[in-house]
Amino acid sequence: MSILQTTKKAIENITGFATPRKESVAGLVRRRKSNEFRFKDDGLVPNHPSWPLVVFRGAVKLPEGLDPAAVMEVVFDTNGWGDSWRNGIYDYVHYHSQIHEVLGVANGSAKVQFGGKKGRTLSLKAGDVAVLPAGTGHQCLSASDDFLVVGAYPPFGTYDECTSKDQHADALASIPRVGRPRKDPAYGSQGPLLKSWKR
Repeated sequence: MSILQTTKKAIENITGFATPRKESVAGLVRRRKSNEFRFKDDGLVPNHPSWPLVVFRGAVKLPEGLDPAAVMEVVFDTNGWGDSWRNGIYDYVHYHSQIHEVLGVANGSAKVQFGGKKGRTLSLKAGDVAVLPAGTGHQCLSASDDFLVVGAYPPFGTYDECTSKDQHADALASIPRVGRPRKDPAYGSQGPLLKSWKR
């Protein structure tokens, strides 16, 4: 996280300035159709054996007067996805084998490749939300200068960062053990993610 974003987040946490109240967050989330993408194991990136990457286009309204990163943080936190951070997306292929991740675009736009080298490149812009099941490869290919993402995690699992073939065998064993989240990070307990990620 940049020094500017770290400072902004600290000030917002202390003062509440430019941060929406949890009670008002429901009005900032728009019902959107889920776009699902499934990827095969490519030898480096395992991807998830059962659950798809789920993308909600324009799912979160980012009104003027509120910090868009704070909006994403409160939406995710309200639905039990925490340990949030603000930054871009790494420009190299990586995945997490022991935890799921949500990425909410707070500002700007980017082309992101999901699923590894044989995956799919998607254009993401402010207001979009992408939910990555454990094992899903991701890499930023290009981004606007103002591109800013908020990432967050469900309340269980362990953050790890996998980038090499020597991690592949262990990842294949750990990915299916990462449990299904209780809530969709954008839509809560009735969210479409829970239908896409069946037990």
